[in-house]
Amino acid sequence: MAKSCSSSPFQSLIIFLFLVSMCGMAFGQLSTTFYASTCPNLVQIVSGVVRRAVASEPRMAASLLRLHFHDCFVQGCDASLLLDDASGFTGEKSALPNQNSVRGFNVIDNIKTAVERQCPNVVSCADIVTLAAREGVTALQGPSWPVVLGRRDSTTASLSSANNDIPAPTSSASQLLSKFQAKGLSAQDLVATSGGHTIGQARCVTFRDRLYNFSSSGRPDPNLNALFLSRLQQQCTQSSASDNSLSPLDVRSANVFDNAYFVNLQFNRGLLNSDQVLSAGSTQALVNAYAGNNRRFFADFASAMVNMGNISPLTGSAGEIRKSCRARN
Repeated sequence: MAKSCSSSPFQSLIIFLFLVSMCGMAFGQLSTTFYASTCPNLVQIVSGVVRRAVASEPRMAASLLRLHFHDCFVQGCDASLLLDDASGFTGEKSALPNQNSVRGFNVIDNIKTAVERQCPNVVSCADIVTLAAREGVTALQGPSWPVVLGRRDSTTASLSSANNDIPAPTSSASQLLSKFQAKGLSAQDLVATSGGHTIGQARCVTFRDRLYNFSSSGRPDPNLNALFLSRLQQQCTQSSASDNSLSPLDVRSANVFDNAYFVNLQFNRGLLNSDQVLSAGSTQALVNAYAGNNRRFFADFASAMVNMGNISPLTGSAGEIRKSCRARN
């Protein structure tokens, strides 16, 4: 894997973290010290539960990262995704991008239980999801970033927004850019956060068309590496019986958070269409930059995660602090 020896991206990350700390580590009403007096051991509690879960199943790190992403893209980072359906209430879990796909709810439940034991009625589920995403990434050797806290939990959910706002794995580059821009995120945020696909797996049903009937052509995606295509067809057949067959999003180092995802894209080994499309057009330069410089990827990923975590949080007296992450109080 090609890596640059330049230290400037690494220095940029250090400067970024320093500046955040010097400005009080706060974004609006959110702050990294929000629970300093009310739940001082919060980060250690979250880290302990997450690291045990990832040690048992490395894939869980990617699941927690994705849980955060799917939550923030619908109504902002408000834990609306965690709400179960109930009488007179429809949550987001049955939305097409989430159904039989988003997971890790049990880990969030375990964290909430542990937090409530030490700090009852204080910490929001939205903040727990945000912290869990970071702890999952660092558990697989990825970068850390300052997580500002103080979000409150939504009492509403939006099934329609979950179906419409979350990018699909079949998305084109323009569709991806449009959905990210709608949330106030940049092209750099898009490419950097897509690098989160350096860990985790995807179900056959999300990429089968690329293997057999790309764009309704009756043929495979011509951009797929031939050897990669052959291997995928062995795992993901044309039969619906293989719908839930899993393939790693990063065939080089599926359980290590690094820049191998971008190297894969350079060789046409992106698993999802929404991965491979980043290697051309206006996003190609960033893909190449991250493929050649792991430190720059880490720095930009950290910055993008801060940006994503700041999408429309509920603060102050808005929302509530749920007793259970799965239900409104």
